[in-house]
Amino acid sequence: MTDIYTPPAGLLQGRIILVTGANRGIGACAAKTFATYGATVILVGRKKKELEVIYDEIEQAGHPQPAIFLLDLGKAPPEEYEKMADVLEGEFGRLDGLLHNAAILGQLAPLELYSLVQWGKVMQVNLNAPLLLTRACLRLLKKSADASIVFTGDEVGRKGRAYWGAYGVGKFAIEGLVQILADELENSTAIRVNSLDPGPVRTALRAQAYPGGDVITLAEPEAIMPLYLYLLGPDSKGSTGQAFSAQKMASTPVISAC
Repeated sequence: MTDIYTPPAGLLQGRIILVTGANRGIGACAAKTFATYGATVILVGRKKKELEVIYDEIEQAGHPQPAIFLLDLGKAPPEEYEKMADVLEGEFGRLDGLLHNAAILGQLAPLELYSLVQWGKVMQVNLNAPLLLTRACLRLLKKSADASIVFTGDEVGRKGRAYWGAYGVGKFAIEGLVQILADELENSTAIRVNSLDPGPVRTALRAQAYPGGDVITLAEPEAIMPLYLYLLGPDSKGSTGQAFSAQKMASTPVISAC
């Protein structure tokens, strides 16, 4: 998978990138990887102690000092996102990247039996929160000469599958959001907007979705980091409104920084 794209050293030097769900799994790995390549990373989540672990790892490795912003995506009202953007603007002045990684699974059940309470919770975290965060941060992204927004997609949000309920519907909606936002921003800003389906990766959400599966045999999040580096870095400039797939990109390694 690392043959997909070979990122040059310092690829993200000087860039400021916000990552949601940065406390574990793909989000934590992405945050540390972005820092390794020179980015100042803003770690967003609701679990302070877990975020502090990632913060310490980045700082101890000698990378640019990260920042932590506590935000409960399941409960925060719109004004909290605006307040966060105000703080970030005062501290950093702009954003060069935004990775929407945080998500919850909810329940796997037929739609006719799906809990409406659970439906609302999943949609809040997986769809409403990314929209609210993006809206609040757009003014910061517009200040960048080359900004990238990446939404985390999923194969069940590109081809419907039984029992995936709010998670599947929410991921379908994310793909629509990507296309609409990309079309709105393409000709008037330097912001590109894409989605990336990371595919089967060893994460807690994957284990929850497939309790009978052997998650230990799956690739670690590190294996797909070249894709995130490509999309958050300057080499993907000009690519917007696209639905990327880690598995498809692995079988067609057509992008290179060389």
